[in-house]
Amino acid sequence: MEINKDTRIGELLHAAPEKAEILLEAGMHCLGCPASQAETLEEACEVHGINVDELVEKLNA
Repeated sequence: MEINKDTRIGELLHAAPEKAEILLEAGMHCLGCPASQAETLEEACEVHGINVDELVEKLNA
């Protein structure tokens, strides 16, 4: 799966649940929240003050 800033968190966690650890380390502790499932990585990063490009790079590594 190619992950980009428009990837929805729910889609990402469904396809690659092991990526949750990276999201948690980045400061996204609301992964279980129903609202977060529909958010894109870019939207979530804006809320949490995280650089989306750096996070996408880590997720794709």
